[in-house]
Amino acid sequence: MEHKPVLLDECIAGLNIKPDGVYVDGTLGRGGHALEIVKRLRSGKLIAIDRDADALKEAEINLSRYASRITYVHDNYINIAPILDSLGVSRVDGMLFDLGVSSPQLDDASRGFSYMHDAPLDMRMDRRSALNAFDIINKWDEEDICRILLDYGEERYSRRIARAIVGRRRSGMITGTYELNEVILSAIPPAARREAQHPSKRSYQAIRIAVNDELGSISGMLSDAPDRLNPGGRLCVICFHSLESRLVKTSFLSRSNGCTCPKDFPVCVCGFTPTLKIITRKAVTPGEEEINSNARARSASLRIAERI
Repeated sequence: MEHKPVLLDECIAGLNIKPDGVYVDGTLGRGGHALEIVKRLRSGKLIAIDRDADALKEAEINLSRYASRITYVHDNYINIAPILDSLGVSRVDGMLFDLGVSSPQLDDASRGFSYMHDAPLDMRMDRRSALNAFDIINKWDEEDICRILLDYGEERYSRRIARAIVGRRRSGMITGTYELNEVILSAIPPAARREAQHPSKRSYQAIRIAVNDELGSISGMLSDAPDRLNPGGRLCVICFHSLESRLVKTSFLSRSNGCTCPKDFPVCVCGFTPTLKIITRKAVTPGEEEINSNARARSASLRIAERI
């Protein structure tokens, strides 16, 4: 399936690109957003980061025409501060982070991200990582599996699914996605099996988030990225589910609000100075035309903030 960058026009407008600026694409993928950024640069540079080596290789091919303007980095965006330090870059003029799993990762059956393909349980965005989905499903105890299904997947049948997984393990390891689908299906009520959403969707989201420590990575990035922006620099973050969106919204608000002292304090003692101005008071979502041409854009939302 052709990879279509989500909310492309909105992201490019939100970054407010300067031809001589320095920008970061922290989730390069196959380079859809990056292509439109580098097209607008003249003397400027793009730092292109991805934890997936396969994505980096393909993006280098797709963006070969603009190679002189791009520095590629194989790393996790949680390390945005040390990445910039290693490149001798103190501050940049804009950053873009497109969170979650990419379409090519979902469509590559061998990666084990999708419940629609039969594949080994993996789900690692960075294949160098030690933890994979097989380990979680076959080695974690019932309580820990239940916890991630509930916290990361908001799965209402988390306890039943976790118990079914541990029960199936008594007769042998669960090795593939279709086998895991069968276990999940066996654990939920008949009515839930007939819902429009695939019965495994929430569980796979939860396992993938746990494998890649996605929420920890997002929190780390949100902590450091604003401090590496030049004044007027923009931070654009695309989210795909409520857990991500909540983290981004809360972080932006915490950096944009003023004094944090209790209202009955006669003078400010906190010394807090806002560092971000929120550009999108309400998250930007795809229009009907984009959703019709790219179904995976349906759940996307974009938040933008500017360094003060």
